[in-house]
Amino acid sequence: MCVAIVASLGVLVHPVVHLARTASRESAFVRLTPAWGPDGVEDASRLDSTPVGGIVRVPAEQDAAVELLRRVLVDARARHVPISIAGARHSMGGQTVTTNGIVVDMLPLRGMVLDESRRLLHVQAGARWEEVIPFLGKHGLSVSVMQSDSPFTVGGSLSVNCHGWQNDRPPIASTVESFRLLLADGRIVRCSRSENAELFAAALGGYGLFGIIVDADLRVVPDARYRVEHMRVASAGYVAALDARVRSGPVALAYGRLNVNRDHFLERAVLTTYVRTSDAPPGEPIAELAPWAASLERWVFRGSQGNDYGKELRWALETNVAPWFFARTTHRNQVMQSRVQLYENRDPSRTDVLQEYFLPRGRLEEFLGRVRAILAPGTADLLNVTLRDVRRDGDTLLRYADTDVMALVFFFSQSRTAEAEAAMQALARELIEASLAVGGRYYLPYRLHAAREQFVRAYPMQAAFFALKRTVDPEEVFQNQFYRAYGPSPARSGP
Repeated sequence: MCVAIVASLGVLVHPVVHLARTASRESAFVRLTPAWGPDGVEDASRLDSTPVGGIVRVPAEQDAAVELLRRVLVDARARHVPISIAGARHSMGGQTVTTNGIVVDMLPLRGMVLDESRRLLHVQAGARWEEVIPFLGKHGLSVSVMQSDSPFTVGGSLSVNCHGWQNDRPPIASTVESFRLLLADGRIVRCSRSENAELFAAALGGYGLFGIIVDADLRVVPDARYRVEHMRVASAGYVAALDARVRSGPVALAYGRLNVNRDHFLERAVLTTYVRTSDAPPGEPIAELAPWAASLERWVFRGSQGNDYGKELRWALETNVAPWFFARTTHRNQVMQSRVQLYENRDPSRTDVLQEYFLPRGRLEEFLGRVRAILAPGTADLLNVTLRDVRRDGDTLLRYADTDVMALVFFFSQSRTAEAEAAMQALARELIEASLAVGGRYYLPYRLHAAREQFVRAYPMQAAFFALKRTVDPEEVFQNQFYRAYGPSPARSGP
């Protein structure tokens, strides 16, 4: 009996001590805000500080904002100064900034109006999803497609053509009825599938290179109540398991997480599905996690950084405890209102970087086999891999989903040193090659690690994309670091 008690206590002591050490370490950090000023602008990666010529913050009133932007455009063209467009700055490779250029801060422009009868949301580009979600919730409605976190802006999400946990859905472009675009010559044009259709396809997923998205009309859906189901499955059977779940019930949201432990590395997954049970009434509450629960969730995640035991503990908790600990029912807006504060890095000496790859659904395991060989133990500190189901994108020009794909989001931790960045670039290029080898692509809002020839191979439509950009914006007023790295000369400055 005594031996059993001692053994039981031993099982509990290790995770408690580990989480206590993590909590102690985390208590020494404060939340980090990327630098934002003329001397240097950072994005979410905090790996580059880009000097800019100035920052223009638009007023909240739309007519005044447009008038100011037109003056900025006239001045920029006269002085041959490039302009880039910023919102929440959650991209990681300078997609919202240009060296010595003017950065337009769109955050104040965040008004929204709902046409309830048509289920159409008119929303300004600077609005964050965390503001949109409760606004729609008052009317019993929800966002159709968005990222898995809510602090991003509508304009930013449209500019990267985001996707999320919305099962069996194309990217966000599929939900756009129309948007208004401020061009380099000061004109505002409405873009839709029938009006300025070329610009519609190019500016969605166009990274701010064709103009400034002022506002958009988005199709929305009813908020709904869900039953949450979890299933453990081998990675080789993930797609089949997802499809079987979808066939057995109205699955509205779904995602998977792969095991990142040394044992069975990337060979096992947890599939989480949200099965619709009924509509949610208008004003369904969106509950915040209790402070202790939020802290615990954060410690479990951050405790996996650079720590094999932490990774094992997180997987054990997610597969064995979380399905019982967390609610088994929820509603759509509750799931959508997710906060990055639960996992974001606060250690000033390190940063988190994302990479994302899109694979034809039938070649997921082939890709994972290549990844396992590349990410040998000790190669990189991989904290998480999320799986998402994305359907074919028939709307955009620079599209990442030519067919139905599985999206894999890799979440790495790295030091903020030149050596660590060089190592991560080399690793990213290997992973890009692995995705290209199975007919896949990589996502563009992250670090500019891809070689130019890899970008061209992954996005063969890039020539038409840049040709249209030069037609619409012949003076190349709208630029960013992405354009300078991969666009045509003379804007190119990267390798």
